[in-house]
Amino acid sequence: MDKPDRLKRGIYLLPNLFTTAGLFAGFYAIVAAINNRFEYAAVAIFVAIITDGLDGRVARMTHTQSDFGAQYDSLVDMVAFGLAPALVVYLWILSDIGRDGWLAAFIFTAAAGLRLARFNTQICTVNKRYFQGLASPAAAAMVAGMVWVGTDMHWLENHMTSTRIGAFILTIVAGALMVSTIRYRSFKDLDLKGRVPFVAVLAVVMVFVFISYDPPLVLFSLFLLYGASGPWRCVVRLNRRRLLLQQRRKKRTGQTKKDPTAPKTG
Repeated sequence: MDKPDRLKRGIYLLPNLFTTAGLFAGFYAIVAAINNRFEYAAVAIFVAIITDGLDGRVARMTHTQSDFGAQYDSLVDMVAFGLAPALVVYLWILSDIGRDGWLAAFIFTAAAGLRLARFNTQICTVNKRYFQGLASPAAAAMVAGMVWVGTDMHWLENHMTSTRIGAFILTIVAGALMVSTIRYRSFKDLDLKGRVPFVAVLAVVMVFVFISYDPPLVLFSLFLLYGASGPWRCVVRLNRRRLLLQQRRKKRTGQTKKDPTAPKTG
């Protein structure tokens, strides 16, 4: 009777190894930024994004989901995608702004914490095809990608003022998108275990080739487009709803054009 109880009190090793790897990557990003190695810091955050995508899938594939793993993953996400990106961008450029700089970094961190708390409380009720608000890994990729591209292209040496303003705005916008109610595709409905056409495999190969051409610029651009896709879809949806309401009003008030070929009465 004691052995089953001991097994229940244990934790699953495999998925939590990936989660711990994400925690290590987030912590390393902070240490690298403190030592002014911002390119390594940005890469470490992207490594944390990869491990974050793997731990949940590995847990589902091996049937090793647990409440411990879910809580551990949430805490690691706060470090890797809330605290680490904010500190990296602050030490990279926002520290030059003074109080406004660390306030922008704090807004990002607080937004990540609120986003994760809301996600945990709504995980059983929301549509899994969509995220409510920008996911914290995507927001972290936007900020870390900016640092990576800026370091690679020497923005601080050539465009100090514009880089400072851009980093300040992007950090706040990324934080605001996380706590917004704008919907984003989660891509969790993709079937990775089913058969796909040969063209799909070729497309995946081309994506890897495209990313390897210029990893910092391509990854930053992709996540920036993903971050903008939510507001863009929201604007398109609002415009369609506005046009639909206008058409309904016209029908109600009789402002639609009459058919000239219709016979006249009276």
